[in-house]
Amino acid sequence: MTAKGPRSVIVLMLAATAFTACGRARPVEPIQGILDAFRAHSIVALGEGQHGNEQSHAFRLALIRDPSFPSVVNDIVVEFGSARYQEVMDRFVSGAEVPYPELAPAWRDVAQNGALTDLPIYEEFFRAVRDVNAVLPKERHLRVLLGDPPIRWEEVATPDALQPWIRQRDAHAAALIKREVLSKNRRALVIYGDGHFARHMEWGGIPTLAGLLTKATAGSVFSIWTNTTVELQQIQSSVASWRVPSLALVKGTALGTISFTAYSGLKSTRLMQDQYDAVLYLGPPSTITFAKISRALCGDADYMSMRLSRLALSPPPPSGLATDVDRFRDECADRLRR
Repeated sequence: MTAKGPRSVIVLMLAATAFTACGRARPVEPIQGILDAFRAHSIVALGEGQHGNEQSHAFRLALIRDPSFPSVVNDIVVEFGSARYQEVMDRFVSGAEVPYPELAPAWRDVAQNGALTDLPIYEEFFRAVRDVNAVLPKERHLRVLLGDPPIRWEEVATPDALQPWIRQRDAHAAALIKREVLSKNRRALVIYGDGHFARHMEWGGIPTLAGLLTKATAGSVFSIWTNTTVELQQIQSSVASWRVPSLALVKGTALGTISFTAYSGLKSTRLMQDQYDAVLYLGPPSTITFAKISRALCGDADYMSMRLSRLALSPPPPSGLATDVDRFRDECADRLRR
């Protein structure tokens, strides 16, 4: 998603109506706002914004490192980890020594075939949880639940073999949360791409993760859109003066009573407040920066062979555009030149 082009026009067209009908969203300190949300909800669903952005990563680290976090939250459910390696991750975040070749597949072997989870910020997150646990009593250790289905890449050689794993991603995560969190009366921070948390959306006829959880346990999920794409000050001018980061409830406000289309660029009849409870503001979209894959991985022949073979399973692009394989090969060539 981007905030440029048609979506900016949509925002401007809808903003005036929202201003006249609603109050202004009021920012609060975001870490305390999220911890407060757990008073009434078992699940706080925190969107990532555009995948790989460094601002939301920095906020997540600050959140889990807050001294109050482990006293409120039991589990962290992440999109960027394969359930096949849950036992490995349990050992790692509890402080055991896990050899790197055994650990890295936990984030590297998710069902999506791209290189997103190879970005260093995702490994850094797991190491940060391990560091937090190192100074906590064992009974208060944070558990990281790897939310992506346990794909066996050694058995996936064609696009058709990959698709069943892709289609079950939200359903798998919903079942995991029901089993490991809700049924045990625990609380979880869930970190996924924002699209997984729109309550009233379907992707290819499949309900989102938040939709599945809401149907099963109404009221259990507090859903946060992490904004990295929309010029929020075009909807509410006072956003320009907000601290970075800030959290704001959207119900009954200019930010909430605007079409979800203005945020997502997707055709929708729903208002933003129907889909999400709050917005996390990380600054204007022009200030958002993105992690880059490491030079070490780009120079690793075994890694490149693995990643390029998986990228080859992507659908062909429209005529004239580079394939995923070519784009990634060019990205790594650029990294190695620097």
